[in-house]
Amino acid sequence: MSIKLAVVGATGQAGREILRTLAERDFPASDVIALSPGRGGGAEVSYGEDRVLRVRGLDGFDWGDIDLAFFAAGEAASAAEAPRAAAAGTMVVDLSSRFRMEPDVPLVVPEANAATLTRARKRRIVAMPGSVAGMVAVALKPLHAIGKARRAVVTGLHAVSGAGKEAMDELWAQTRGIYVNEAPPAEQFPKQIAFNLIPQVGDIGDDGATKEEAGIALELRKLVDPDLVAVATCIRVPVFIGESATVVVEFERPVSEKEAWAALRDAPGVTLLDRREEAGYATPAEVAGEDAVYVGRVRRDLTVPNGLAFWCVTDTLRKGAALNAVQVAEELVRLKLVG
Repeated sequence: MSIKLAVVGATGQAGREILRTLAERDFPASDVIALSPGRGGGAEVSYGEDRVLRVRGLDGFDWGDIDLAFFAAGEAASAAEAPRAAAAGTMVVDLSSRFRMEPDVPLVVPEANAATLTRARKRRIVAMPGSVAGMVAVALKPLHAIGKARRAVVTGLHAVSGAGKEAMDELWAQTRGIYVNEAPPAEQFPKQIAFNLIPQVGDIGDDGATKEEAGIALELRKLVDPDLVAVATCIRVPVFIGESATVVVEFERPVSEKEAWAALRDAPGVTLLDRREEAGYATPAEVAGEDAVYVGRVRRDLTVPNGLAFWCVTDTLRKGAALNAVQVAEELVRLKLVG
């Protein structure tokens, strides 16, 4: 089987990581087209060790013979072009937030809810969750299977890479500038990010929650269980790459630490690193370039009858974005929805 595919946003961080991941996993592509929003093009991106792709402009692109498209260029590009691609018969894997909450578009993390991909036949669009929601779903799903999670409280710690290259540059420039007493002002974030924490990811709504916080709560219901009640607080942290979260869960029945360890140890996509000693857990700096969701600090929450708390962390661009998208594409091929 050979598949003709396109990557929209190929020059961005997520797009480049998708191309790298496709090559690493030997995805059965007969042709790979790199696209950038607008009329622009002409740049070059790497695909595998020995191929260079010339980037084409997205405006007016003919989707007629494209089997599969990854959209990694933001919400505006997805809103404008993904439906046009799907109407032409292309299966779309969208990394933006545009389609996540639409009821007839599956929101998928393969380790949590791959079976819902069959619903993509109608719209021909599959949505990817936000990086924190996807990470938490991978860790929570095996625990939900043994205890049925009723309520989750999530504190998401968001790396600056989730806000783009300019945000990463701002963290670097502020960090360097502080040492010479010449820190540049905040432009990408509402406050200084270097040596600081910002309790805001996205715009704050009338109810006091940001779009990201509301999204995590809704996405977990779609990924794990529609009856799950969740609340999230999102904090931007001075970390370049690596999403992390603390999660407190209330289950329908008691789930012991030993049961949780056993479920997590056998769970796909999870690496359990939970030694009850100093440094017996993973951190963002240690998981850069890794594919797994690392889980640790598993312990009872004694404030509720059936409570459990844990820590999880993953690479923002790998499982938080590109790897998940490619895994979804592999499942679409396996289910004969592509190709």
